[in-house]
Amino acid sequence: MEMKLPKSSYNWTSILGASIAVIAFFLIVFFFVISVLFDQGSSYMGLIIYIVLPIFMVIGMLLIPIGMLIQIRRNKKQMFISEDMKWPRVDLNDQKHRNAFSLFVIISFIFLFLSSIGSYEAFVYSESVPFCGTLCHEVMEPEYVTYQKSAHAKVACVECHVGEGADWYMRSKLSGLYQVYAVTVNNFPRPIPTPLANLRPARETCEHCHWPEKFYPNRIKNERHFLADENNTEWNIQLTMKTGPDHHTQKLSEGIHWHINPNVKIEFMSADNKSEYIQWIKYTNKATGEELIFEDTMMEPDSTFFADGKLHEMDCMDCHNRPSHGYLSPPDFVDAAMSSKEVDPQIPYIKLAAMEALKATYTTKDSADLLIKQTVLNFYKENYPDKGAEHEANILKAIEGIKIAYHQNTFPEMNVRWDAYPNHKSHMETQGCFRCHDNNHSTKDGRIISKDCNLCHSITAQGKPDSLQMAFTNQKMEFIHPVDIGTDWKEYSCVDCHAYLYP
Repeated sequence: MEMKLPKSSYNWTSILGASIAVIAFFLIVFFFVISVLFDQGSSYMGLIIYIVLPIFMVIGMLLIPIGMLIQIRRNKKQMFISEDMKWPRVDLNDQKHRNAFSLFVIISFIFLFLSSIGSYEAFVYSESVPFCGTLCHEVMEPEYVTYQKSAHAKVACVECHVGEGADWYMRSKLSGLYQVYAVTVNNFPRPIPTPLANLRPARETCEHCHWPEKFYPNRIKNERHFLADENNTEWNIQLTMKTGPDHHTQKLSEGIHWHINPNVKIEFMSADNKSEYIQWIKYTNKATGEELIFEDTMMEPDSTFFADGKLHEMDCMDCHNRPSHGYLSPPDFVDAAMSSKEVDPQIPYIKLAAMEALKATYTTKDSADLLIKQTVLNFYKENYPDKGAEHEANILKAIEGIKIAYHQNTFPEMNVRWDAYPNHKSHMETQGCFRCHDNNHSTKDGRIISKDCNLCHSITAQGKPDSLQMAFTNQKMEFIHPVDIGTDWKEYSCVDCHAYLYP
């Protein structure tokens, strides 16, 4: 029996819609087969398969009935229509109507079935790490690169940035719509500001894995640094990080994680929206009801500060503010490269040459590669030509190591580097711990928040590898600065010099 459709379906709009839907469907199948059988996939392939092509298929499907309605109205204008014939009739006793209805039901069933699969795949894809990290390559490259070498590299982006629940899911998608628009029209800040006010509270995300009651023992931390002298003198320091108390039965009674003790409440107000300059701190002991208020004596808060300031309860993110996207400073990433031998520490003055090359600000990756190489080679040519000639091959290899380390921590196109996103977990190049622990925050009766280094860590070994000074068990050593600066290290914070040591 010949398959016939209603005359209203024979119009260019419906034919165009059917063509678009069929072509989109076969392209979806084609790309899906390629991605599955030949393992040829990417973030862009997923975008095309699960989002772009289904949109075109839906548009094509909608054009079919739209074209039919337009054709019916056009036919009505060409003939007299009685009152009871204003709306189209579906008569299943009519062979043409039955054919059209059967075709519509079959296609709709197939479409809904495939749409349910496609919608789920689109949801899964939009929640994936490649979607977040690689789709908007230039914008998200800094975050994606640092994420891949972080301690959370196996934790999906949405686990922290969205979390559980429909409300935060909808917030993220609505926010994402504006972000898509901003990227499309190239209207976004570089670097992208951290949305502190819009981040989900750490207690709803971080504490799924790092809950406060979990005991974290003290741990040994080994640091290796190289001085910017001829021999790249190695200077090691071993620290016992006092994360928690000495025994698990003491829970969070002392140590760094005392700050999140459930029986203690720490609140603060800062002079900026990045919590880099904290002027007012309130301590509350929930068990005893004791309250202490500490104010910065060097930058005392005034009435304007209290009127404009926002009270914030301390949580994990106030110290661990870069848990997955940390950017090392040039001295740190060059030290790491030298420790791993990607930059040979046996090359005379290589640390100083690297610092000379990295103190400039570059605008693109290509210019950075070119000028880093040129600066290092010129450094040896102008200052130490004999040593440059003697170690030429190793210097060229070291330059490649410097460039790799640079590109893992600095992204010129987005104006991203270590000081664009200060890391509060330490206190070398940023204020970090010293935002509160600076001996300047005091109560009315004279109590201060101590700057004593041994509150958070004890030095157990320090010095050059061949003359390492060791502490006896349970004893602490006074810090020795690698370069003799007298007692200045006691009077000033590390950041006062190290933030500007290699600009």
